[in-house]
Amino acid sequence: MATLFISDLHLDAERPDIGAQFLAFLETDARAAEALYILGDLFESWVGDDDPNPHYAVMKTGIRALVDAGVPVFFMHGNRDFMIGQQFSAETGVQLLDDPTPLELYGERVLLSHGDALCTDDRQYQNVRQLTRDPEWQAMMRAKPLEERLAFAAQARAASQAHYASSSEDIMDVNADAVAQIFREHDMDILLHGHTHRPALHQVELPDRRVTRIVLGDWYEQGSVVAWDEQGPRLQVLPR
Repeated sequence: MATLFISDLHLDAERPDIGAQFLAFLETDARAAEALYILGDLFESWVGDDDPNPHYAVMKTGIRALVDAGVPVFFMHGNRDFMIGQQFSAETGVQLLDDPTPLELYGERVLLSHGDALCTDDRQYQNVRQLTRDPEWQAMMRAKPLEERLAFAAQARAASQAHYASSSEDIMDVNADAVAQIFREHDMDILLHGHTHRPALHQVELPDRRVTRIVLGDWYEQGSVVAWDEQGPRLQVLPR
C-alpha cells in the first residue's frame, strides 16, 4: 500500500471532466492507499464553508466516503482554497494541515507544502498572500454576505489571470534561495509541493548535502499523483 499525494485539481463546475476523474480516483486508487494528502488548490475557489455550491457538495461527499472507508485524508490550504475551515473538515472528515508540515515517511524526512510561499520572485503575489492568510482579514471576509464573497472571488480570479498572463514564467516558479532556506530551516531530506503545475523530481545541491524536491502536476488535462511506499516516491500520470 502506498501513501498518495495530489494537488492543484482546481475543481470547478465548468470543468466536470476533472471532477469526474477525481471522484473515480477516490473510488479506485485512493481506496487502496495508506493515506491521501491533498496539498492545496483542490478547488478553483472557496469563499467559505457555507457556500452551497452543488458541484463542491458532490466532491465533499466523495471525500467523506473515502474517509468512512478507512483511508485518512489530509488537506493543506492552497492559494485558491485558503478559506476552507473547520466546517469543511467536519463535513468531509479531512484533517487540516499547516503549511509547511514535516512528515516521517518510510524512513525519509519529508516536508509538505503547497509551494506558493516559495515563489518569492513574484512580489505582488506574496503581498496578496500575506494579506489573505491574515486571520483578521479572513474573519472580515467570512462576515460578508455570500453573494459579495462570490463576486470578490470572481474579481480576484480575473486579476490573477491577468497578472500571470503579463508576468514572465520565471517569477512564477520557486526561488532557488527560498528552496534552500526551507530545507535548512526544517532539516528535511525531501520537499514535496504543488502550485507551480510543473511536475518533476529535482536534485538540489546544498553546501553540505544533496536533497530532493518533488513537484506535483495539475489536473487540467490529466491526473497527477505521487505514490510513495517502501520503494520510494513515484511521480505518476493518471490518463483521463
